[in-house]
Amino acid sequence: MKRQYYIFNNGMLQRKDNTLLFADAAGNKRPLPVENVEAIYAMGELNFNSKLFVFLAQQKIPVHIFNYYGYYSGSYYPKEYLNSGHLLVWQVRHYTSKAKRLTIAKKIVDAAAHNILANLKYYANRGRELQEPIDTIEHLRSAVEEQKDVPALMGIEGNIRQRYYEMFPEIIKQDIEFTERTRRPPNNMINALISFANSMVYTAALTEIFHTQLNPLISFLHEPGDRRYSLSLDLAEIFKPLFADRLIFTMLNKNQITKNDFVTELKCCYLRDKGRKTFVRGFDERLSKTIKHKKLKRNISYRRIVRLECYKLVKHILGEEEYEGFKTWW
Repeated sequence: MKRQYYIFNNGMLQRKDNTLLFADAAGNKRPLPVENVEAIYAMGELNFNSKLFVFLAQQKIPVHIFNYYGYYSGSYYPKEYLNSGHLLVWQVRHYTSKAKRLTIAKKIVDAAAHNILANLKYYANRGRELQEPIDTIEHLRSAVEEQKDVPALMGIEGNIRQRYYEMFPEIIKQDIEFTERTRRPPNNMINALISFANSMVYTAALTEIFHTQLNPLISFLHEPGDRRYSLSLDLAEIFKPLFADRLIFTMLNKNQITKNDFVTELKCCYLRDKGRKTFVRGFDERLSKTIKHKKLKRNISYRRIVRLECYKLVKHILGEEEYEGFKTWW
């Protein structure tokens, strides 16, 4: 089975014969068997050359690049190998049609709200005072279907997220300062952890989109724009509560990540290298876990669920089966 490779050390990633080789700054070398590589996450400062990128394109391996502070910078996205002009035409039609786009966008927001509520209900059953925000979010969720356009729908989604984030201090046992979500830059440990975790979900979604016929630039909830794969943002909305937030709660409540794993400089907070490694290890383990799929009646990994979400979108766009966003049952 192919896997994700996370490189934290500085050095050079290069082609060596018909495989990959990483050499760190001290001269230590480690081969990466190319047949086992699904995607590469460059967390350290790496040197590349054009020979390597040609080889990565041949092997259909994307590379996701993070900067010194652990913030996602961008991706090397090889030329799509499953191109479908027919699907592309229909994907564009679903974006340009207000009604068709809104239908998909509503399904995404509804699924995200369901997964957020699942998290809140889990902790409410364990003694946290969360009934009021649960009621508020359920009320907001009931208004999703009534929205007449995507901007109004995004407003509902934003209110759901805001109320949800306000409950993080109630869920997390550590003594934390977290009153509002800030992004550019994150100003405290929770915002820094959320930003890093969300970028991991975004890149995981992008990797899975690459292995389907979907075009990652054409989205339905988020507005397509320059220099971003906006369809990954759509899918990430559904899976952030499951893959990012749940892991944040677990790691902080078990003190696997603490205040000592963060640095604050000029109102910017970011994870130290040790904290990033801890979170990435947990993230990779979580997405490698398997669960019996209710419809397929067989065990699949959490990561595979994201790929299946892409296939569901394809079927909807081609008119084969109505799309329903993924809703956790565990």
